[in-house]
Amino acid sequence: MSFISVGIDHENAPLDLLERATVVEENWGKVLRELLINSNINEAVFVSTCLRTEVYASIELFHGAVDEIVATLSHVTGVATSEFQPYLTIHFDRGVPAHLFAVAAGLKSVVPGEHEVLGQLRRALERADEEHAVGPELADLFRRSLSTGRRVRNETMIARGTTSFAHAAVTLAMEELGDLASGATAVVVGAGQLASGIVKSLRDHPQKLGAISVVNRTHDAAVGLVNECADERITTVAWSELARTVRTAHLVVTAIESTNAVISAANFSSDARVVIVDLGMPRVVNHDVDALSGVRRLDISDLRSVVDKTLAERHAVWDEAQAIVTDEVNKFTHDLRSRGAATIVSELREYLEELRVRELERRQGDLSDLTPDQLARVESLTKSLVAKIAHQPTVALKEATGSDRGQRLTESTRHLFDL
Repeated sequence: MSFISVGIDHENAPLDLLERATVVEENWGKVLRELLINSNINEAVFVSTCLRTEVYASIELFHGAVDEIVATLSHVTGVATSEFQPYLTIHFDRGVPAHLFAVAAGLKSVVPGEHEVLGQLRRALERADEEHAVGPELADLFRRSLSTGRRVRNETMIARGTTSFAHAAVTLAMEELGDLASGATAVVVGAGQLASGIVKSLRDHPQKLGAISVVNRTHDAAVGLVNECADERITTVAWSELARTVRTAHLVVTAIESTNAVISAANFSSDARVVIVDLGMPRVVNHDVDALSGVRRLDISDLRSVVDKTLAERHAVWDEAQAIVTDEVNKFTHDLRSRGAATIVSELREYLEELRVRELERRQGDLSDLTPDQLARVESLTKSLVAKIAHQPTVALKEATGSDRGQRLTESTRHLFDL
């Protein structure tokens, strides 16, 4: 079994492409089902966030699997395969855990060390499990990535300072508001993990806002967030009141998934002075707001201005975090190959034993004149011969466990004995 990952991410693809290639979570099941129809894809986990759209899979043939994954992504997103091709990031075998573990550690994020990625990877694995799209080894790969992400954050200072989109977005927004921030009115559209972090960051910011309204399609989720925050400044607003609420706001932050824009220039007066931070992916604020002179619209690409202020300190511990990732990748690949060696040894011995038993049964007529004691001796002799034949391959496979040589020996053994 071989692992592969194929997709696009913010390090290599433009934001516009990432936006068009984003798949809302309610459609992840459909993507997984389409992936598994392909002949070269045995198992799959699908990850789609504002930073990356990627498929992790166990496969049969490398090139065939790449083509099938790209074709599936093209079909479910409506983005042509020719648009994906120049920006694809592809990893194979050891490169897959190396990439995924770095993603989980926050080393591949716009905000290094941010913790939201762990929740995103966890939900991707859960959805794959619900769809019966993931087996033990691919599931173990993702669980080990989550463990690696937690270890990096516990053992290094990578998660110090601005460590999430929520924190970065609020820092950027409050800087844009400047002196207007104190006592200002804010609207947060959404009530999920990202929105929750934004509301709490706004609540705790030194420049105290006057009021924070939470608007969400599912009102109960907004109520739960408001109750959790326990601050009289934070209240819920019905989804039907979104247009009226944002019209009087000084700050609007969107953190929802939607295939259509939910806010446009029509929601604001011509003389409105408002900062909008659009963290939706696809973006949920219509670009026509840019025509309003008093409106400042920001999105994920603008977070770099915040991140750059903390990168110098974060890079000081980058090598330490990367060392942990490398250590965990080494452990994972060693364990994976050890399991592979144990399996192939077991399969080889079972194959040889089956040959022994079958041959004795075939020659039963030739042995019919033997006494029970003599038959027992023949049984013992043939078992001893099989054990001796299997001994050297077993020793070689076990000694080479965890190495490239071990991988080659395993593949050769499977090929030679048709296992």
